Order: sequence, then C-alpha cells, then structure tokens
Amino acid sequence: MKILILGAGRVGASVAASLVSERNDITVIDTDPLQLRQLADKLDLRTVAGNGTHPPVLEQAGAEDADMLIAAAARDETNLVACQIAARMFNVPTRIARVRAPEFQNHPEITGEGGFYVDYLICPEQTVTDYISKLIEFPGALQVLEFAGGRVSLIAVRAYSGGPLVSRHIRDLRAAHPDVDMRIVAIFRNDRPVRPEGDTKIEPGDEVFLLAPSNHIRTALSDLRRNDEPVRRVMIAGGGNIGRRLARHLGTAYQVKVIEGNRTRCNYLATQLPTSTLILHGDSTDETLLAEEGVAEMDLFVALTSDDETNIMSCMLARRIGARRTIALINRQAYADLVEGSRIDIAIVPSQTTIGQLLTHVRRGDVVSVHSLRRGAAEALELIAHGDPKSSKVVGRRIEEIDLPRGATIGAIVRSLDGEPLPLEPVRGRAAPRFEVVMAHHDTEIRSGDHVIVFVDNKRTIPKVEKSFQVNVGFF
Repeated sequence: MKILILGAGRVGASVAASLVSERNDITVIDTDPLQLRQLADKLDLRTVAGNGTHPPVLEQAGAEDADMLIAAAARDETNLVACQIAARMFNVPTRIARVRAPEFQNHPEITGEGGFYVDYLICPEQTVTDYISKLIEFPGALQVLEFAGGRVSLIAVRAYSGGPLVSRHIRDLRAAHPDVDMRIVAIFRNDRPVRPEGDTKIEPGDEVFLLAPSNHIRTALSDLRRNDEPVRRVMIAGGGNIGRRLARHLGTAYQVKVIEGNRTRCNYLATQLPTSTLILHGDSTDETLLAEEGVAEMDLFVALTSDDETNIMSCMLARRIGARRTIALINRQAYADLVEGSRIDIAIVPSQTTIGQLLTHVRRGDVVSVHSLRRGAAEALELIAHGDPKSSKVVGRRIEEIDLPRGATIGAIVRSLDGEPLPLEPVRGRAAPRFEVVMAHHDTEIRSGDHVIVFVDNKRTIPKVEKSFQVNVGFF
C-alpha cells in the first residue's frame, strides 16, 4: 500500500516505523528537513520537505497514485486542509486526520464530504485518556482493551504470587469458574512468549493476556492478582490536554487533585473542571509539595506532563512517599522500557496507544479494530469472517483446521443471533441485536458474519493472518 504521512513528529514517526516494517511504500512530508533526515536515516522510506497543504508538495510526494493520506501534523487546521486537497485534487481514496480540538470531533458536517473530506478522525489525547480510564476502573491490570463494541475485553495482567490460579495449570481455569468462559491467549515470561496449552503452568511474574466477556473481567483479574482496592483518590501531575480530559472524565466520582506549573493554565482549568477538583499551582517534582498535598494517601498518581523526565521523577517520588500505584506518560519508548515495573507500575507511550486506530484502516480484509500490544511487538485484531466454505479459508471450518501461523491464536468469537450485523456503537431507538460470546476451542466452527478476535505474538505473521480471512475474488 502506498501511504503518505504528513508530519514527522512523534505520532507521524511512530506510524511510519510501524507501517514500514510491514512492507508498505511510505513517504513522509514535513517542513523540517532535519527531522526528515533523522527519520530517513533510521527507516527505509522516502521524505519530502515542504508544506503538506500545498498541492505541488503533495504532487511531489506522489499523491496522484497514493492509497492513503495520514495527516498527523501538529496543527489541526493543517491536517484538515491536507485531507481536503488530497480528496478534491488527487482523489486519494482514504484520508485520516489527527485532531485535538473537540469542536472538530463533534461536528461531522465540518469534517465529512462537503467539508474537509476526512474519512476518519483520530485524537491521540482522547485515546490515551480512555486507556488510563480503563486502568483506573480495573486496578491491577496492565492493559484493558475492548472488542466487538465492548462485548469482549482483553486484559493484560502481571501474575502475582499467591493469586488463586498462579503456579497452577491453565486447565484449572475452567474448573475454578465452570460458569464463566474465559481464555488465556498468550503468556510472556522474561519477555519471551510461552505457548498457552492446557498443561502450561502460570508462574509468578508472567505477563498474561486473557480474553473474557466484558462483564466477567473482574473475575478474571481476581484469579491472577490480589484483590486490589478500588481507586478513589487520584493525583494528576500536568493539566495539559490529557490531564484536563482525564480530570473531567473522573468528575465527581473520584477525589481528584491536579498539579499544574503554569498559573494561567491553572486559572483555565478552574473554569473547565468540577468544583470538587482541587487545582494546585506548583512543581510535581517538588517532594515537599507532594507530601503536603497528601500523595501518600493517593490510590493512584498519574504523571501526564509533556516532559518525560518530569513524569518519571514525579512518579518515583510519589511512590517513595507512599502513593499506592503510579502511571507515567513517556514519549520515548526506550525510557518506558527501562522504568516500567520498578517504582512506576505502568509506562504509557502515547504513540503506541494511538497506532491501533491507524492500523485498523491499513490492515487488509474486513478489520474492525486493532490493538498494539507490548510496545508494538504483538497485536490483537478483530476481523469479520465472510464468504462460505468454498470462498473462505475460515468459514465453515473448525479452528483446528485453520492454517494460522505459529503464535497466532483465535481467542473468541462474537456471533449475532438475529442474523443482523453487530453494531459497533450503542444502539438507540430500537432493540439491539442479540449476540453470544463464544470462547474459541479447537472444535469451534467459524460462521460467516462472526467477529473473530485473534491474538498475534509476533506482528511479522499478520499478513498471513489477514490472508486467511480474505475471501476469493469469485465470492463477489
């Protein structure tokens, strides 16, 4: 696929790195020649220096025969105008724009046809906010990801010594909860994948990925972790876009304190957040400030400033003083790998939480959602099976008969019981279609229309997984 990426910043660079590794033809456009040179030195791609809203620059980048434009520049307006020009002058089939302002997100008439011709909007700040919100809702989880419109969830958890199923075999999972169907789809031990068979033993410290119907997630967590107390008190370092969104989302249901170093920003936050939210002007790496404001009593300390070092240091201080759990936003992946699991429980790399939204539109076949896991090394995909036994390699076949690459595991199937396609958003004004969640076993048969959730522990094998779910041309 020929893809143009506008913007060589953190989001654009991380998207380029992910897509180049999958043998796409990538061209990156940016006004900064130095950033482009650094990117080209690391990745096998083409660069064009210039303004991506100028038609000659897009033409030089190859817009006339491009399959997709991903506009990820720093300014919303730049991304929107680039999409409009790509559509109207060059007929680029798919246009994706990164936007920050909620005013653009909430008005499709502005971004759709007749406006800026954007096919898909992505908002990294909102994606990170949703990601953290799930971690607050489910203490003890490393990741909580949803599929099939929230009907199924994948959780990643660090197995804790003393957990009910830790140091026991996977087959004991069914015996412990005969009325709850759940499936362990992957185990990583010392950063190496361990194939999850019935006689595989879960060891303390293992990173376990488990699929279950969303209403059974807490049961699944309790098997591998101690019963973590619910989060009630949250301190947020940084009142930027993500900090503001998170504080607003938590609202009055939690006791929230926000530390922000800019006084003008503090005044702005006071107009945007509930009156119950305490806004503190100060430095989040000031040990005295943290102690005086009761960080030792916090269930969770979240560092969301724009500076990696500040986030790392404030989390380490908060943990030393007594905060029960810490989360740090870290843009440099190397930093995140170094500090996660020490005094910082979870390190979130924003580009990795966003990349899944983009990969959904790049993947071949009918892909509903993609989630990047383990810093991009693994993926979980939701694909819709189409066709019949003659035109499809998966429909009408038992899972044991499907030729999937090693490390790819079909974990669950979400199936409509009414013959209607499953809606991906909440249904309003009419009854929602009935569905069932089927945890995949060797003799489970896949039907046309099934939403199939596949875990892949090595993303290099994804093209083969995609090919398995594509129907023959004759089907159409």
